[in-house]
Amino acid sequence: MAIPLKYNWRNLFVRKGSTAMTVLGVAAVVFVFVMVLSLAVGLESAFQASGSPDNLLLLRQGAQSETQSAVARDQFSILQTLPGIAKGKDGKPLVSGESIVLINHPRRETGQKSNVIVRGLTPAGLEIRPGVNLSGGRWFGQGVSEIATSTRMARRFQNCAVGEKIKFGGREWTVTGNFDAGSSAFDSEIWADAEDLMAAFNRRGYSSALIRTESASAAAALTSRISGDTRLNFKVQTEKAYYAEQTKTGEPIRIMGIFIAVIMAVGAAFGAANTMYAAVAARIREIGTLRALGFSRFAILLAFLLESMILSALGGIIGALLARFSIDGISTGTANWVTFSEIAFAFRVTPGLMMLGIGFSVIIGALGGLLPAAGAARRPIVAALREV
Repeated sequence: MAIPLKYNWRNLFVRKGSTAMTVLGVAAVVFVFVMVLSLAVGLESAFQASGSPDNLLLLRQGAQSETQSAVARDQFSILQTLPGIAKGKDGKPLVSGESIVLINHPRRETGQKSNVIVRGLTPAGLEIRPGVNLSGGRWFGQGVSEIATSTRMARRFQNCAVGEKIKFGGREWTVTGNFDAGSSAFDSEIWADAEDLMAAFNRRGYSSALIRTESASAAAALTSRISGDTRLNFKVQTEKAYYAEQTKTGEPIRIMGIFIAVIMAVGAAFGAANTMYAAVAARIREIGTLRALGFSRFAILLAFLLESMILSALGGIIGALLARFSIDGISTGTANWVTFSEIAFAFRVTPGLMMLGIGFSVIIGALGGLLPAAGAARRPIVAALREV
């Protein structure tokens, strides 16, 4: 015969002080657990939202990122003549030669400097990325030292708002517009005219090439053709796949979050155990009465264990909700170890992550309540009833 659930629920309110302390302790653990893992989820979401499966990104063989790659001008000219490439509004092939440079730029609030990607685009580059839209001002002009920055960059870094000026590459660049890249990796970049950027940094060729294909079958044929052309010597992959590979940047954050949460969980489990031991000590005669009424040792063990798990689950719910309503959507940034630049992203507290945090709290409760519950179940009936 099982002990009614309302018995456990009512007992939580008898010891209000210890119950509250245990709930708050578990809530703190779950909040930190969810907060750190939401960093990894937000970072992965930024990369997963980047790029299009219809675009092919071409890098030099052996290059792991655009910052390590090179595309010569004669190679770029060959690419423009290949079949299977979509045409732009002007009827020209949608092939963008792009130049990548890193600049060390100060943050707006702290003044600390961080590496930022400046991407030079040829005219097709904007048309190939329809998901990137102006949020203010206008796009940069060609040959006039103008740039556009993302809205997120404008909030995080100095001199990135419309009308402000930045110095790099021996020039002063005017910010003509801010753009919204849909929380993708492009929200961490500054965009400029490719020829302008290459002239400023004495570059003779591009860093990479981006191609919009006509269809999935055309993409497969084009990939095979480019990979087999010895004049080109390119590694070909979809733009989506390129950014998906960079999700490994979030793995150290995930490992750190789990490590911190486990350490804190040990303390929370001891807190839950202390609360349950106190509950057992205060309810010895009650335990004896339950046994005398016919409830089995297993039923008593289950009741006390369930009580501990309910206690921790309450803390887990509070911690998960606190994370959801206090940090979800807050912008931050970290190093992208593939490009060695800063990647801006937002905390992402998803429903799945909240459920994971609550589940983690239940585990804490089970571990903390197991020994006290076992001790309660082992109490002899007569000895328990004699307790004062």
